[in-house]
Amino acid sequence: MSATNGFYCGSVLPLHATPGDQIEPLTPLRLLTAWTFEPVLLGVIVIFGGLYLYGVHLLKKRGDKWSKGRTFAFVGVGLGSAVIATQSALGTYDTVLISVHMAQHMVLSMLTPLMLALGAPVTLALRTLPQRPRKWLLSVLHSRVAKVLCFPLVGFTLFVLSPWALYFSGWYDATLHSPVLHDLLHMHFILVGSLFFWPLLGIDPVPGRVIYPFRLMLTFLTLPFHAFLGITIMSANKLIAEDWYTSFGRSWPPSPLRDQYIAGGLLWGSGDLIGVVFFAVLFVQWVRESQREARREDRRLDRLEEQARRAGQAPR
Repeated sequence: MSATNGFYCGSVLPLHATPGDQIEPLTPLRLLTAWTFEPVLLGVIVIFGGLYLYGVHLLKKRGDKWSKGRTFAFVGVGLGSAVIATQSALGTYDTVLISVHMAQHMVLSMLTPLMLALGAPVTLALRTLPQRPRKWLLSVLHSRVAKVLCFPLVGFTLFVLSPWALYFSGWYDATLHSPVLHDLLHMHFILVGSLFFWPLLGIDPVPGRVIYPFRLMLTFLTLPFHAFLGITIMSANKLIAEDWYTSFGRSWPPSPLRDQYIAGGLLWGSGDLIGVVFFAVLFVQWVRESQREARREDRRLDRLEEQARRAGQAPR
């Protein structure tokens, strides 16, 4: 069956699998080979990656330095994880198995935004854009809307509450029936994750940056929310989007209820894992900032001591 708005490497599924489609089991081999290329999403990712690499090229051309680690974080891991989440077998089977969707959810909402933020694209843009576009970007960053959206409690609230609204309302079921809503859901995951991670990391000059103890506290508070949601999904006796998942009539494991149990476990485990990684990143940043502040203070005291010494040696 061919896709209507993309194309598939093989013949297992169309781009957006619906009940009645021919569905083969998700095997380890098919996990590596069942790629579904969606031109629109892939095009957006390629454009962002191309613009970032062009900005890096401009910096190097004029003799400025840019961290290879930042480039790898943004292009290699950030955009790369978005490609894998939406174009690989995760994108091929995300409407067939809720466990696959949940793995995709966690990649797009946590890993992708975290790595994109570590790439510091706003800083790169401010250093490479011409004068007028740079002024436009600065006006956006200093706008009231940006200050509200980047306020840490706003990002935190959206980050921890939107999954509850998604899976315990009709929203998720609607995204299964509509390819457009399905793609918008992917964008939602990345945007909400970015609103949470970007201000807390404090690498780019976005509004909403707060002191490190508050950043660590917000990060720590996300852990029980993900754990509680994961446990709630694991212990549920009623299927999420039950009519959709049971209508496939799959004869291969896992069963829909077992698949939902796996999905809850993935939400719990991966959320805690990435949360701990982010917590560690913030802690390292805090230590390095404290060390830089200590060195600045030492230099200031040395200057005061030198000035006092010279004043004492001056002739009267």
